[in-house]
Amino acid sequence: MAIPTEVLDFLTDLKNNNNREWFQANQKRYNEYKKAYKNITEAFIAEMSKSDSSLQQLEFKNCTFRINRDIRFSKDKSPYKTNMGMWFSAGSKHNNMAGYYVHIEKGASFIAGGLYCPQAEELKKTRREIAGFYEDLEEIVADKNFKKIYAGFDRDENNRLKTAPKDYPKDHPAIEFLKLKSFTATAKITDKELESENFVAETTKKLLVLKPLVEFINRGLTTE
Repeated sequence: MAIPTEVLDFLTDLKNNNNREWFQANQKRYNEYKKAYKNITEAFIAEMSKSDSSLQQLEFKNCTFRINRDIRFSKDKSPYKTNMGMWFSAGSKHNNMAGYYVHIEKGASFIAGGLYCPQAEELKKTRREIAGFYEDLEEIVADKNFKKIYAGFDRDENNRLKTAPKDYPKDHPAIEFLKLKSFTATAKITDKELESENFVAETTKKLLVLKPLVEFINRGLTTE
């Protein structure tokens, strides 16, 4: 299943006309976009749950986002999101867990997985799992397919501490993992890939390379 050209064109036009007047005048296009959003999301759920049974109970409403942006605390007052996003996780609104993400935006599409910006207690549990079972994590990130597609964890100055987190020695064997504040891996998706009839199937294969990482993190989050 490919991403319809109409979806990408709608998002691009919305990006260039991000205001309520244009949006209201293009409700027919938006309704078609919503139908495509549902079809694409359900195709991913069906494909991914073949190999990750924890996703079998997911529905469209569990995995998608409202097009309206929350602008209350943002300097950018643009009212609408200009990408299609899908989040696949066994967690819930009251139980945050690791999962898989697909971001569709012309010229800026990507896939990712793991745990993004966990709350303090979730971060504590994840670090505890890493500290105790870092050999498992090292094996996951050393996998040839993981390295080929994702290269490693996402690392930037905003995503890692400069020194060891509280309660962990600076010389801990897993200190570089323990310094992380998010535990995600990301890979870019080209516009050409979006147009492929095998887009959902091929993208699912890449996402499922992250399954051991997702399971490792969720093991820590669900173990008391």
